[in-house]
Amino acid sequence: MATTHPYKTLTSSEIQPPLLRHCRPNPSKPSRHRAPTLSFGNGGERSRKVERVRGGGVVARIAPYTRFAVVTGANKGIGLEVARQLALEGVAVVLTARDKKRGSEAVDSLCHESDLSNIVFHQLDVRDPSSVNSLANFIRSEFGKLDILINNAAVVGVSVDIEGLRALNIDAHTWTSGKATNLIQGVIHQTYDEAVTCLDTNYYGCKRVTEALLPLLKLSTSGARIVNASSLASELKRMPNDEIRNLLTDVDNLDEEKIEHLLSTFLEDLKNGGLEAAGWPMMLPAYSVSKMVLNVYTRILAKRHPEMRINCVRPGFVKSDINWNMGIISAEE
Repeated sequence: MATTHPYKTLTSSEIQPPLLRHCRPNPSKPSRHRAPTLSFGNGGERSRKVERVRGGGVVARIAPYTRFAVVTGANKGIGLEVARQLALEGVAVVLTARDKKRGSEAVDSLCHESDLSNIVFHQLDVRDPSSVNSLANFIRSEFGKLDILINNAAVVGVSVDIEGLRALNIDAHTWTSGKATNLIQGVIHQTYDEAVTCLDTNYYGCKRVTEALLPLLKLSTSGARIVNASSLASELKRMPNDEIRNLLTDVDNLDEEKIEHLLSTFLEDLKNGGLEAAGWPMMLPAYSVSKMVLNVYTRILAKRHPEMRINCVRPGFVKSDINWNMGIISAEE
């Protein structure tokens, strides 16, 4: 069976050129740059423009057509910064989040701090099919198509003793290298319920959103792009089980059915207390596995839709809620 080196998962020739350019060194500088105001319509040359004005009002008028993007899990952290950067580049952005209040506040903050008016909020719970369908219907009715999808929504999928974790004072190298596995066993616990939530969000949620929005992405006239947020935890060298590691590199013989069978096996081993014996990663087990299979799913999509640019991106050890703010770089960096 032909395999590729496990370190090459993100750089296979099947993965297409990346979409996102490097962030500006100091993104607070261009705060006075005003991007085009957000256009609603059916994707034609002209549509109704909704422009935010001081005091929270809106002004509707005719405006040129623009590109449209969706960013999931975007009320904070990396997702929020990606939404901001896209908006600064003149892309009309639909910022999504599970929590309506936090999502709306995030949009208001971007509009005020970065002087942007081409961002709107739409509630999205990637675990809820009806919520996903609601977003798809909104995009279809207001824009008529979609150009960019950033699948950023994710959860870490463990219960944690925050104070105990901080007391360990684990340095960045120890954390990112995976050498903290034994150190954290007393303060970070992988429960079955948390694992189910993690897999349903990080893999199934991404798949759910992507499948719902693919028909709209196919209507893009500027070349559709999908970017799935991956993680350092997705490195296949962190998978102790040689058979599973080799399986995850054999993308030519993988499909969603096989991926999901593997996830069912993971959950069964977790339920039976057999993760370590079965050779699964022991540092953030569900999160690591979810990101490994997300990489594979991305490669499958890229092969299936060569007309689109479909990639997974590892942002680095970013300081964010998902790693309890242990990261060493900011979302802007």
